[in-house]
Amino acid sequence: MPLLLILMLLPILIASAQAGQCPDWSVSQANAEMARLGETLARWDDHYHRQGKSLVADELYDQSRQRQLLLQRCFNLPDAAPAPLASARGPIAHPIVHTGVDKLPDEQAMRRWLADKRDVWIQPKVDGVAVSLVYQKGRLVRLLSRGDGVQGHDWSRHIPSLGAITRQLPQPVDLVLQGELYKRLEGHVQAQAGSLNARGNVAGLMARKQLDTALGASIGLFVWDWPHGPQTQAERLERLAAMGFADSQRYSVAIASPEQAAEMRLHWYRTALPFATDGVILRQDSRPPAERWQAKAPYWIAAWKYPFSQALAEVREVRFRIGRTGKVTPILHLAPVELDDRQVSQVSLGSLARWQKLDIRPGDQVAISLAGLTVPRFDDVVHRTVVRQPVASPAAGQYDAHTCWRAGAGCEEQFIARLNWLSGKQGLALPGIGPGTWRRLVNAGLVTSLVDWLELDTQVLTKVPGLGDARARQLHDSFSAAHLRSFHQWLKALGAPLPQEMPLEADWSTLATRSADAWQASPGVGGAKSKQLEVFFATEDVQALAAQLGGYRIAGFQHSNDTAEQ
Repeated sequence: MPLLLILMLLPILIASAQAGQCPDWSVSQANAEMARLGETLARWDDHYHRQGKSLVADELYDQSRQRQLLLQRCFNLPDAAPAPLASARGPIAHPIVHTGVDKLPDEQAMRRWLADKRDVWIQPKVDGVAVSLVYQKGRLVRLLSRGDGVQGHDWSRHIPSLGAITRQLPQPVDLVLQGELYKRLEGHVQAQAGSLNARGNVAGLMARKQLDTALGASIGLFVWDWPHGPQTQAERLERLAAMGFADSQRYSVAIASPEQAAEMRLHWYRTALPFATDGVILRQDSRPPAERWQAKAPYWIAAWKYPFSQALAEVREVRFRIGRTGKVTPILHLAPVELDDRQVSQVSLGSLARWQKLDIRPGDQVAISLAGLTVPRFDDVVHRTVVRQPVASPAAGQYDAHTCWRAGAGCEEQFIARLNWLSGKQGLALPGIGPGTWRRLVNAGLVTSLVDWLELDTQVLTKVPGLGDARARQLHDSFSAAHLRSFHQWLKALGAPLPQEMPLEADWSTLATRSADAWQASPGVGGAKSKQLEVFFATEDVQALAAQLGGYRIAGFQHSNDTAEQ
């Protein structure tokens, strides 16, 4: 992302900093963090501009640049890092300078930009590499990379291989065009497929010393300006189409309102196109003579980019969710970010081993995206903080399927997970009870065993902080319904690893004495499952729960003499 595109973000970043998004760092840490970020950005720039290799997704690069500007503002630091285009400048001067483009952060900014504009056109913002094309007597004789906007590199050696680009105009005219070399894609829907690193792919091909015909044919051209062309955009587009650049006219629409701009942006975001895009370009019909153009963002062009498909997020905290069976799931709690118009504030890492391998700490910057357009997904660590904050994590093997049957220190998460399973649809299906309710009861000291809530009455429940009379009665009704659940439901609620199709006609005392071999004779029970069942029924904590349920006269758990007395 050129520096010219970033400078206009300063007002937004200043507002963000004032809103309290600045890190709580000392001056020495701020300097160290900025130095490391600057080194990373310089390495990315060098590989991209000099070697044609993209080490990071375009969106993550842009967001990292934005973060650099924010941190400079937060700590009043000088811009000591090399300019983004320091390694892009080439030896050949452009016939006409490439301007930058203002980036509009949201719809409100788009409306403000359009407010004083007339005769505006909208085009897809093609995701490729910018070039100057020089035609002499109708023949393409020079192809220059954008470079720093003033001077670029000569890519003319690749002209014979670029079969998909108009190399001979119908008329023997001299002219200079500016446009975007892009990776040709078939039926590409940006909202579904993203950019597929299309920009980096083309940059890598053009950086080669030689380009064969097959690879050259995979590169297309979108002409977005004719500096010395006709005065109006409509006439420019018409004459460009006549010269063989039909896409310029095909993908340009005159608009008269912000609503039309939003409609076209959404349309191109969700419609199949022959190239990747990262937003739209708004272009005023009239502009100054080309000789007055400068390598900075002008007033007559603006970009309104699409929502991020991959966002850079700061890790605020690492927490560890303990599941019912003892599985430890690290959860990254993030500074909220927008992804495809959704706000994301946390993402799962899946396993404790993965977190240990990645060693993610608060303050790290991570890349996240949406899996299936809905579920937040961790992709990678992009930047690590210089100062590594300690994180208290569970030890490997600390939790398993037979830990935390009762409330206690270190068992809060797993015990609540067991209760939530017990009351959920896979267990007793008790209405109106979730983890929040169980947490209130555990914190009040009323639930220390997996089943002692059965003896709670309305009067006791009413005294729980946050529960009123009506809610207490609802809970008591739900608890009372548990007495009516079947023995099989109770076993599932306690976590017995029973096959779904397995019939149960016995009671607890019968099942508790079964060996693994006896279990294996049951339908749907294999060797591993039979051993799990034997261990479950032999577990001391589970046997204590069964005795407690027998005392509450729950069907299937009572001793034979208790049943006879009834």
